Amino acid sequence: MILVTGGAGYIGSQTVRALERAGYEPLIFDDFSTGHRDFVARVPLVEGDLRRPDDIREAFRKFPIDGVIHFAGKALVGESCENPALYYDSNVVGGLNLLRAMADAGVARLIFSSTCATYGMPQTEVIREDHPQRPINPYGETKLALERAMHWFGEAHGIAWLALRYFNAAGADADGLSGEDHDPETHLIPLVLEAAAGIRPEARIFGSDYPTPDGTCVRDYIHVVDLADAHVEGLLRLIDGTVASQVLNLGTGQGASVREVIDVCREVSGRDFRVVDSPRRPGDPPRLVAAADRAREALGWTASHSDLREIIGTAWRWLVRRRGLEG
Repeated sequence: MILVTGGAGYIGSQTVRALERAGYEPLIFDDFSTGHRDFVARVPLVEGDLRRPDDIREAFRKFPIDGVIHFAGKALVGESCENPALYYDSNVVGGLNLLRAMADAGVARLIFSSTCATYGMPQTEVIREDHPQRPINPYGETKLALERAMHWFGEAHGIAWLALRYFNAAGADADGLSGEDHDPETHLIPLVLEAAAGIRPEARIFGSDYPTPDGTCVRDYIHVVDLADAHVEGLLRLIDGTVASQVLNLGTGQGASVREVIDVCREVSGRDFRVVDSPRRPGDPPRLVAAADRAREALGWTASHSDLREIIGTAWRWLVRRRGLEG
């Protein structure tokens, strides 16, 4: 049985389905502060909060857990700057409680949902795993703190781990069972598609004077299904001992600008909508693109669903279904 903390969330629920496809029995641990019960209605679950040590210890006492995929935590950059205590409590204290419970239970395999926010402002066009880590917000700092804690727990307790640093997760599953449904929504693709659907009055571009080909920020978008598959493949490699504890970027190695995303959203939805240029947001790097060759070498994994049109097409179908719209 594989414990998936935060398994009712956006990426977690996709990974639960990927585990089932691979023949594993997932067990969800979630407090449903941001997760969705309808994403995981058929899956065994423990409702609890990682900040309460007894909650997670009880899960290990009750179930025969062989490994852990850890998504639970807070993940909004702006919120982390406004309320750093919440992020240290959720991401660091909660993560340490999980590591302690794993060590006490003798569970020695862990996949961690990390982030490219640990790198801070990029110093190179393409970011490799050995890029300096200088987070510029509490979100990135708390993710990095848990990466470092995993290393030392591995040394002390024999826990084998992978820290998977995502770039921009996007899209929805092909059958429309789950997709992005955040409150508040902060991600570009769902925000633009909501403008296309008439849910929002406009799409906003924050900064059009960056040193990029069209002046807008460039990001590496990766399909959520590809992310889920990488987690499962990483777990398989830890279980069979063919991969050592390490950090891996998850991305495509290709970037798309904000204007390119808007153009594809218009194309896929078949709808026009208002776009407003706004000032830059503090701390937004001009370009964030992953070097993804290490994940390919370590896991035999590549992003096979992450063409921008496929990502946006699945996201649009999900939005239409979720909101009961006419496609």
